[in-house]
Amino acid sequence: MEAVSKTAQWTAAARALESERADALFVDPYARTVAADTGFKLLDRYAGAGTVEFLAIRTTYLDRAIAKAASEQGIRQVVFVAAGMDTRPFRLDWAVGTTVFELDRPALLLAKDQLLDGAQPPAGVTRHPVAVDLAGEWTDLLLMGGFRPDVPTLWVIEGLMFFLPEDAVRRLLATVRGLSAEGSVLLGDFASRASLVNPLARPFLNALADDGAPWQFGTDTPEQFLTECGWEAREVRQPGEDGASFDRWPYPVLSRDLPGVPRSFLFTACPA
Repeated sequence: MEAVSKTAQWTAAARALESERADALFVDPYARTVAADTGFKLLDRYAGAGTVEFLAIRTTYLDRAIAKAASEQGIRQVVFVAAGMDTRPFRLDWAVGTTVFELDRPALLLAKDQLLDGAQPPAGVTRHPVAVDLAGEWTDLLLMGGFRPDVPTLWVIEGLMFFLPEDAVRRLLATVRGLSAEGSVLLGDFASRASLVNPLARPFLNALADDGAPWQFGTDTPEQFLTECGWEAREVRQPGEDGASFDRWPYPVLSRDLPGVPRSFLFTACPA
């Protein structure tokens, strides 16, 4: 797999550690399997302050936001953009009739299916892996896979956008907006610009860059950025704030009025 794809196993390793806690926020029974040795090696290599805690919080925030969108808005079409080693199609309680599309690079999807070794989503749920290059043209492949742009869609873009240059992020969000019917929901995360130059995070950032997966994009104004790409933020949370803490974040949450602070943002948005 490509370097950026391998970071998906790093995330899976963190999910495995959370799943094995006595007070686990979620249980991902497949996480240790899809993480494999690579994921735990990368977890050690990319170790940093709050990394494991953040990944547990991000997973929990998105799990709950997915469940809310599905239950309150009745969305039955879901697209995981850069699905990585995420196993939500298998482990979440989906409504009967849900169709889940997983977009990612061909080598990653192949490796994932091999690691999962025949695992199936819940009864009544249809899973469609769609091999694409998200840096290129991918909408036709999604449409050919059965995606319907005329029905509300739940889009999940997790752990991807900081790996892309800004123009690619804008293009991705605009493309997703163009495929979104009224009632659609977008979930995801951003890093702040300060996160890209934080001296304390330099060993972590250097390791990612050395492995061919540098962080390239951050925004300090996620609401404005989403608006510019055709989306309206319903909520934006920093880890540690109400709705994005879950008793995991070990650090103070600094006001967004304070400039130059490395931050992460978790967001829920709808078409503007």
